[in-house]
Amino acid sequence: MTDFPYDLSEAEGRAATLGLIVLQVDETIEQDFRRLLPGQEVALYVTRIPSGADLTPDTIARMEHDLPDAAALLPPAARFGAVGYACTSGTTLIGVDRVEGLVRQGCRTERVCNPLTATQAALRHVGARRIGLVSPYSATIAADMRKAFEAAGVEVPRAISFGEEVEANVARIDPLSIAAAARAVADGGGIDAVFLSCTNLRTLGIIEGLEDELGLPVISSNLALAWHMATLAGAGGALSGGYRLLQGSGRG
Repeated sequence: MTDFPYDLSEAEGRAATLGLIVLQVDETIEQDFRRLLPGQEVALYVTRIPSGADLTPDTIARMEHDLPDAAALLPPAARFGAVGYACTSGTTLIGVDRVEGLVRQGCRTERVCNPLTATQAALRHVGARRIGLVSPYSATIAADMRKAFEAAGVEVPRAISFGEEVEANVARIDPLSIAAAARAVADGGGIDAVFLSCTNLRTLGIIEGLEDELGLPVISSNLALAWHMATLAGAGGALSGGYRLLQGSGRG
């Protein structure tokens, strides 16, 4: 056997390299990210974190312990422009700064993102200060999220929760039911946008239709996170779709 000479070239991801820490039970966000970033400009690497079959404060607390190890399973040689922890409720309960510190224990990245602060940035981008909130989880988790938005200066005059804890069911909530909930929180006016919380909800296919129907920006956890990560990594132009959030955000 003779060693054959070879050259090294640049890694995948001409515009940016992104890392995503996904809940073990999440069946939705990877599909959404690949729809939102369909080209070859952005390289996306995914790792999973143990999360339990039910999302509760106890299972979220256990995720806090596992975050560094999950981040460490991302390719160590990759140069990440951003790494995202893909859990809105988890970020709310663990805390934004704590999540960032735990992720940085496991990998090297220029930015650490999460759906909560990504959504807050998205709301600022579209000029929204009053939102209707749709969450799949218990009223307790939804209430904590509401407080987090209000602490950031975003009013939440109306919120709806499906009261579901089983993640397998969350991933199977009919998009028509989600759309009906969005209409309900928008009914009566007085809000600037609708936020569909949870990375496991199948929301991406209904957003553009709801925006046309309601005349409001509709932002989901996955849309906000992909937009925030790509934009901060300098690859906003790689995003695909006619969503209001992407208008004027540097995409081609």
